[in-house]
Amino acid sequence: MVSLKDVAKRCGVSTATVSKALNGHSDIGEKTRIRIKEAAQEMGYFPNAAARALKTNRSYNLGVLFKEEAGRGLTHEYFSGILNGFKEKAEELGYDITFINNEHVNHKMSYLEHCKYRNFDGVGIVCARFDEPEVQELLQSNIPIVTVDYVYYNCTVVSSNNVKGMNELVRYIYSKGHRKIAYIYGEKHSAVTRDRLTSFFQTMESFNLNVPDDYLKEGEYLDTRLVAKATRELLNLPDPPTCILYPDDTALIGGINVIDEMGLKVPDDISIAGFDGTKVSQMMSPKITTIRQNTRKIGEEAVKRLVQRIEQPKTTLVERVIINGELLVGESVGGI
Repeated sequence: MVSLKDVAKRCGVSTATVSKALNGHSDIGEKTRIRIKEAAQEMGYFPNAAARALKTNRSYNLGVLFKEEAGRGLTHEYFSGILNGFKEKAEELGYDITFINNEHVNHKMSYLEHCKYRNFDGVGIVCARFDEPEVQELLQSNIPIVTVDYVYYNCTVVSSNNVKGMNELVRYIYSKGHRKIAYIYGEKHSAVTRDRLTSFFQTMESFNLNVPDDYLKEGEYLDTRLVAKATRELLNLPDPPTCILYPDDTALIGGINVIDEMGLKVPDDISIAGFDGTKVSQMMSPKITTIRQNTRKIGEEAVKRLVQRIEQPKTTLVERVIINGELLVGESVGGI
């Protein structure tokens, strides 16, 4: 196995110079840096992870907490996009990722204990029940943390611009002549739901439109069964809405099934709109009007901010990073 000494001997420099060149130190000239990097690559030199960890006191390993309750796991299109962006950017920056769990060889441990056991440099919380004591314990620890879609006072959060997305969606629906707009929203405890609901009310108010209590139904993200029930209740009202907003494109499928069962057609009899911009929503007929979230960008930004916190702790601010989505005008919202 090629060592740091071998590269130093080949280049006629000290091992310290080789180490600095390979780690991007500014006190090494550009020509020397290029020569050393080329030699290391030709010789097949790879830094020893254990030796690097001892020298830098870092593992170059990031923990990822992903506990998705809907049962979709890594097939969940929104989270899989975020995780893919997270993974690729982490690797680009020289870090590995490991999923956090609370089970280890038949021994239960907390999320924080697992992080300490693995010696993670930092943690990305992509999906979790943030009110759980174990998650709160992790958030309150001294480990650098970035969250996705959850605001906590001592760590950076990266989230989709749910406020702007909902505003654009309602404005488009209004432009098509709709005034009776209902909203089946996700779980109330979610920060995403709170942002979307607030934006929905603000936009409707800006058009001087009243939202009857009957037009608001609580569902759950990705839950087609609950959304189907809520859709039936809305369509059976004495004065039903002309357009229904859904919590996400997957749950929307439950609504479409009910609409079909009742002998109605989209968008001729009832208009609908989703959120997320999944691939399936754009393959359906009619194509769904929705907000596409930039999941890859969310994942990439989460890693960038986390690594900044790890490597530059004294100069990195706690921020709320908002990533804009995109309105996809489909065929599911008809004109009035």
